[in-house]
Amino acid sequence: MNDLIFVSMEDWDQVWRRNQFVCAELAKRHPEMKILFVGVPRNVWHYARRGDFGTLLRSPVARAPGFDNIITTRALRMGLERFEWGVRLNQFIARRHVQKLAKRLGMKKPILWLNPHWAVPMIGRMDESLVIYDVTDDWIEREQPTWLAEQVRRQDAEMCAKAGAVIVCSQNLFESRRKLAGERAHLIPNGVDAKHYETVLNDATPLPAAAAKWKKPVFGYTGTVHSDRMDVQLVHDVAKRMQNGTLVFVGPNHLPPVQRELLLKTGQVQFHPAVAYEEIPNYMRAFDVCITPHRTSSFVQSLQPIKLWEYLAAGKPIVATDISGFRDFPELVRIARSPEEFAREMTEAAAEGTRLSAKRQAVARANSWQSRVNEIEKVIAGELA
Repeated sequence: MNDLIFVSMEDWDQVWRRNQFVCAELAKRHPEMKILFVGVPRNVWHYARRGDFGTLLRSPVARAPGFDNIITTRALRMGLERFEWGVRLNQFIARRHVQKLAKRLGMKKPILWLNPHWAVPMIGRMDESLVIYDVTDDWIEREQPTWLAEQVRRQDAEMCAKAGAVIVCSQNLFESRRKLAGERAHLIPNGVDAKHYETVLNDATPLPAAAAKWKKPVFGYTGTVHSDRMDVQLVHDVAKRMQNGTLVFVGPNHLPPVQRELLLKTGQVQFHPAVAYEEIPNYMRAFDVCITPHRTSSFVQSLQPIKLWEYLAAGKPIVATDISGFRDFPELVRIARSPEEFAREMTEAAAEGTRLSAKRQAVARANSWQSRVNEIEKVIAGELA
């Protein structure tokens, strides 16, 4: 397998997402393969305003914990994206950073995997053998200024035109990107390491201290809390209807302070900081029901949430809004379309027990990251043949 330059929209950190799962599986299968994982650029003005010059001066190059053949890095970013020349400047800085590091690592004819739409200027500049554009979110549909939406649209279209293969994770994305990429578009959904979640139902050891204090029943959510995805008003309205129990959100919290306080004031909502991927099952053991109170916007409908597979692997009852992925399993997931329905389904789910646990776990096992990477390798082999 060729070496891999993997340009991500996320850093390699304790919260694992699609990018880390894919890279980790490839690294385990091909120990001879060098993987350069390029995370989110470091915003110079952000650190300068905080007086954090140490972060800017410190080397951004590190080895991914547990993987000798994955090197992580982050380029610098000057901001100024409102101006076309600012966009080009940041693209040049990122491109030169990756070029120099790839050369230092001795990478020859690497596969160039691009997750961000803004990385299109890297195409043809990395001595790459193949370009893969991996679309995990429809950023065109995100709520944003018109000028930015048009910029994203142009970059996305150019990426679809130039990439040797366009991989998407949801049916909605496949239908929209197939119009741009034709037969080069491939639908490869997210997956799960089902074995990682076996302890959610079977481990009887003491819960983490924080989880042990949550008032039962616990309705839990794992993952990043962001107003682009989470329906804050829905959570608020559901919390106000609750007579007992706790709505718990475990993961990075990016809600504005006003929205965060709105939910905390209900007395039924708790936020817990992100925990390492290895620890997530221990916290999910405290859940009585797994919830996904997402918005039903066109942006959210473009996603294929990893948490769907992780919830199924955990075997616990699931309540979600009417969103892509979750609605595909009506026999295993309770779908709610209003605060009243969501509150009612949570109550009924809490009394469900484990009668559907085995079926949920079987579905999760059939959608493993190993099977997804098998499909990815077939796409790569076909393009390099």
